[in-house]
Amino acid sequence: MRTTARTSRRAMTFAVVAALATGLLAGCASDDSDGDEGGTSGGAGGGGKTTLTIGTFGTFGYKQSGLYDEYMKLHPDITIKENVTTRTDVYWPKTVTRLQAGSGTDDVQAIEIGNITDAVQTQASKFVDLGKEVDKSQWLDWKLKQATTKDGKTIGLGTDIGPMAICYRKDLFKKAGLETDRAKLAAQWKGDWSKYVDLGKQYMKKAPKGTKFVDSASSVYNAALGGEAERYYKDETTVDWDKSEGVKKSWDVAMEVATSDMSAKLKQFDKSWDQGYANGSFASVACPAWMIGYIQTKSGTAGAGKWDVAAAPTAANWGGSFLGVPTASKHQKEAIAFAKWLTAPEQQAKVFAKQASFPSTPSAYGSLKPKAETAAYFSGAPLTQIFSESAKTIPSQYFGIKDQPINTAITDIGILQVEQKGKSPKQGWDAASKEIEDVLGQ
Repeated sequence: MRTTARTSRRAMTFAVVAALATGLLAGCASDDSDGDEGGTSGGAGGGGKTTLTIGTFGTFGYKQSGLYDEYMKLHPDITIKENVTTRTDVYWPKTVTRLQAGSGTDDVQAIEIGNITDAVQTQASKFVDLGKEVDKSQWLDWKLKQATTKDGKTIGLGTDIGPMAICYRKDLFKKAGLETDRAKLAAQWKGDWSKYVDLGKQYMKKAPKGTKFVDSASSVYNAALGGEAERYYKDETTVDWDKSEGVKKSWDVAMEVATSDMSAKLKQFDKSWDQGYANGSFASVACPAWMIGYIQTKSGTAGAGKWDVAAAPTAANWGGSFLGVPTASKHQKEAIAFAKWLTAPEQQAKVFAKQASFPSTPSAYGSLKPKAETAAYFSGAPLTQIFSESAKTIPSQYFGIKDQPINTAITDIGILQVEQKGKSPKQGWDAASKEIEDVLGQ
């Protein structure tokens, strides 16, 4: 999971970012680069070694999991250098400029889910067809489709995904007189996010002092939309955000939250949101797999054993990324082998063990084991089972080129105006619509 991917998704737009994140989205601290490093593809390492560079954003977990060191031990003639950019809204434009110039790219280039459609539609010729190099059946079908062109060229191999669950404070649920058993809770809201909201109304009748049911209406919106087959685009070129049934359903459920007293009215990834975790000011949050580590960090030792995890109302995804190999790489053969190895099920499982980034390769699911302290923190919840079951049934979604700014207009303008400024749902929708029209008119 990559915090910066998710944070910038809202700042520019995942972003997830992460959070999965990153997916993704997007929760963890970023690496130590400020994003100004240039690619050094084709450089030679010390002692005549070949230096392979990999361009990433936020924290992918490869270095933290020891995968770079492991690969270099397996390939003594290879030196790995990671170039990290903190923000995706800086990373991707910079990458596109270098792709178009045909120089300056890294040998392996990460692509965030919010940028994959842009890469597929406008930059496919600048990437190697990795579909010819791997067994494509290793990946979830919907994940693979996101990185595949109309004529079948696969420009990126899937890394993590952000299958959705509901993380909740069982101590607060108990004080409010609600069910605390994860299986029974999942059954109560199964199939409909409105049922989750209805439970919020019950919570507020006996809410422990100073607490709300959920962190924000926007988080409910994003979670609900993550389970809909149709987002903002009907196909490659048809923007359909104002007629999308998925958007309408998600907006309506978000408005139930925004116009009630159940929301803490926090903007995700802001300092106040972090403080909300630490203070226990909200009782539940829609949480993709990558958010597990984030909650642990922000809730701290005081939250240990108080949090639990249940299946979300619908299978949904928030976050995730890909690794591609630019045709400009001077070490294509070595870069392809490296990208294949990093995204193989065995390596994805190792990253999960380190930071809970959930694999996009189902064959890894049987071997996934969260840290013992993580399992204990979330009351022994079967994290692997909950997230893997969600991952296998997530609908295929189409992400258009303007997907991110459309989403930002709805969440950061439309929903916030209703939730924080007391505007009516119609006023919020109209404000979001105006911004979207401006974005699409550019």
